[in-house]
Amino acid sequence: MPVELRVDPTPAGHPALVLRPWADSDIQPLIDIYRDPLLRKWTRLHVTGVVDGARWLAVQSDGWRTGQRLSFAVLEGDLLVGNVAIKRVAVPSDCAEVGYWTAAEARGRGIASRAVTALTDWAFATLDGLSRLELLHQIDNTASCRVAEKSGYAYHQTLPARPPFPLDGHQHIREAPDTTTDPM
Repeated sequence: MPVELRVDPTPAGHPALVLRPWADSDIQPLIDIYRDPLLRKWTRLHVTGVVDGARWLAVQSDGWRTGQRLSFAVLEGDLLVGNVAIKRVAVPSDCAEVGYWTAAEARGRGIASRAVTALTDWAFATLDGLSRLELLHQIDNTASCRVAEKSGYAYHQTLPARPPFPLDGHQHIREAPDTTTDPM
């Protein structure tokens, strides 16, 4: 069953977003987005051509099949502007990691934080047993710190560098909302 999430436009004039599973038609926009050196700096899998694009999309599709990587293309109108994903080592699991990136022209407009918030809310409402999400980034990625804060992820700790990342990292955490109510 395809999952599609919608993010309303903001009062400040930011357009609506649609989060949907990746499609074969996304290969060329994906290649174009990956020409950005900053995106290549922060991501491990690089897309330089059609073969890489098909391989990248296959990883996303396989992730949906196994439930270990639930990756969404983020669209503003018909324009691909980013990616958000829930990554789980085991399914089911009470903890998962949120990952994301945005296209160069989409940065600084609140797209990442709005998409991460929508994904987080969906994950806590949908994925059985999920009680904690982590957002990790290198310490020199200050934009990711801002996204984490805007998305309700609290700084938790600094983690030591480990391959393939050369610098220490920040771990931000967001706990599932408490849905228990006091019977009184």
